[in-house]
Amino acid sequence: MSESVDPGVALSWRVIRYRLLIVIAVAVVAADQATKAWIASRLPFNSYGEAAGAITVVRGFFYIVHVGNTGAAWSIFTGRSVLLAALAAATLVAIFIGRKALGLRDRFVQLCFGLLCGGIVGNLVDRIARGHVLDFLDFHFGSYAFPSFNVADSAITVGVALYVLSSLRTPGPGRVP
Repeated sequence: MSESVDPGVALSWRVIRYRLLIVIAVAVVAADQATKAWIASRLPFNSYGEAAGAITVVRGFFYIVHVGNTGAAWSIFTGRSVLLAALAAATLVAIFIGRKALGLRDRFVQLCFGLLCGGIVGNLVDRIARGHVLDFLDFHFGSYAFPSFNVADSAITVGVALYVLSSLRTPGPGRVP
């Protein structure tokens, strides 16, 4: 079916073609926003640490907290939430424009980018609605506290990791299998 014959058909055909990516992205955004809403309704903002009201899951290892991050991973670019929101939106546009080059017709690649795009949108919603990303999963390894994160961050990490691993395994144009 040609995408240029009827714009209505073209849009529905594209939605069907990328349905796995869309379904996964929507599921990630829904899970991310539902968990963040639950955290926001149960824990006061900045409840980091047991004394501040964090929920202890495994003492000394895993806590549920309620913190905000105006930066990116490991709080780099702290205070640059607007810039990071614009970068997130630009990334989504770039993925859309480059969808053929990225191989998004492949179902496994759709899985990877569904996770990635869902995570990007989940954190983008936070930046727009809250001015920061709500993080709540907090792990400690001895004296090291891993930066708090959320469902969207997890989806982004898993999506990128799967895509990179797949790219390393899968021969591309001009590469020998």
